Amino acid sequence: MPDSPSEPDDATVDAVGKLVFALETVEQARGHLYAFHHLTGTADFALDEAAEALQQAGHPEWAERIRTELIGLNVLPERWTFQLIEEYDDGYYAAFRGMTRDIAGDLTGGRRHLHEERIKRRRRTDGRPGHEMGRPST
Repeated sequence: MPDSPSEPDDATVDAVGKLVFALETVEQARGHLYAFHHLTGTADFALDEAAEALQQAGHPEWAERIRTELIGLNVLPERWTFQLIEEYDDGYYAAFRGMTRDIAGDLTGGRRHLHEERIKRRRRTDGRPGHEMGRPST
């Protein structure tokens, strides 16, 4: 049951909450994609040191193979990790965020975490410092 007449019913709040949870999961996946991007770039730059060390240790053929075959190699056909991120951000991620924004805007007045707002109302101690309600989320 809605906490006020201006709020949507519980089933709608629950449904939007599930959608927002899915978006939050996509946000985590996106973070892992950025971590993959950073780690791959770090490894690529570390190859410079490995090649130089192999050169200094008397193994120029291995150093040259690293320089010509590994450094700068695409992680997928025709793509470095920054290109994966851009395609993900501009495609799937943008569509997912946009759909979530549109649905939350239509059904909950843009309040993505209305379910959590309701929980906060019920679990806080009215008048106690640190338990203030604060502004509704948007």
